[in-house]
Amino acid sequence: MRFSELGGKEIVDLNNGSRMGTAGQTDLVIDTEGKIHSMLLPGGSFFGFNRKKEGMMIPWNTIRTIGSEMIIIDIKLSNSISELE
Repeated sequence: MRFSELGGKEIVDLNNGSRMGTAGQTDLVIDTEGKIHSMLLPGGSFFGFNRKKEGMMIPWNTIRTIGSEMIIIDIKLSNSISELE
């Protein structure tokens, strides 16, 4: 899979089915050996309104499946999913 193919996929929690957001302009955190550590989802305005949506850092080891339309993550695997300001 190419990095560009991540864009537009819905991110869904495996445990409760909640939508975490969309992998739009996602960045990856990669170490010097080329290993991916996490995905950074940018924040932004909520549907163009003034209410700001926080960005998130999702550890790569929480990703269970990357499908054609969504990315399924297991939040229970990590307590390090954090919101970014």
